Amino acid sequence: MTTPLPDRAGRRCHNVLNSIAAALYFSPDLDRELAGVGIEDSRGAYFATRAAAMGAVGPGTVTATFYNFHHELVARHVPGVWRTASPETVIEARSRAVDATLRRLLGEDVSASKEVAEAAELALRAAEACTRTARPLYAAYADLPVPDAPHLALYHAATLLREHRGDGHLAVLLDSELDPVEALVSHTATGKGMTPRWALGTRGWSRTDWEEAVLRLRERGLLDANGELTEAGVAFRKDIEVRTDRLDRAPYEHLGAAGVDRLMELGKALLLTAFTAGAFPEGMIGKE
Repeated sequence: MTTPLPDRAGRRCHNVLNSIAAALYFSPDLDRELAGVGIEDSRGAYFATRAAAMGAVGPGTVTATFYNFHHELVARHVPGVWRTASPETVIEARSRAVDATLRRLLGEDVSASKEVAEAAELALRAAEACTRTARPLYAAYADLPVPDAPHLALYHAATLLREHRGDGHLAVLLDSELDPVEALVSHTATGKGMTPRWALGTRGWSRTDWEEAVLRLRERGLLDANGELTEAGVAFRKDIEVRTDRLDRAPYEHLGAAGVDRLMELGKALLLTAFTAGAFPEGMIGKE
């Protein structure tokens, strides 16, 4: 039985859980654990960590499922990372990194608290309504066992919900005829995405790639001469999120309005604690 939710309630809940899940990828604990199994390059560590649930896939699969990375960057690390450490080894290292990261960011008492256990229960209940069809990253994570420890179970559920929405979002981007760089540029123009400097430094695209994408978006009437979203561009990006919401509504409707509100309340408190503890680098989000 599903319950209709207030407008954007699912998206707001996702944003909180997504941030909790994303904290791992900025964690020194992840770098340490992956280096411990032989993967010392930070980009290789990222690709291996996020893709390991799919098995020893090739660079084409990673490029397809990650969407906004340059294929040449992916191919410099995949499948080489699997010759260094098997996907099973990476998954084990990832679990150790999640444990260390949450204990460090939240503290031992919070990590073991009844609030974290409640948040895990709610997030896992929401994930019961996720579907595998045409959602490759979510489906891969859904095949992994749910950890016993509540803080690890919460992280697992947050990852399921993050990748479920992400897979749907990529379908919307493709249908909107946005290539990977155009998706980055237009998202940055909202002020809610990575800065151009951060995107270019992590996604493998050149400044020329970025500027050419800007020109294409101007030709579509989505950006103005200053690189800001036009009125049509604002509506375009809003429509992308609304369509993504529609593809991702099932988990939150399954949880129900009261459950979503409680999960957001618990998640926000945990995220604030993690943020205060330095979970994310400064200067990552914005237009400049």
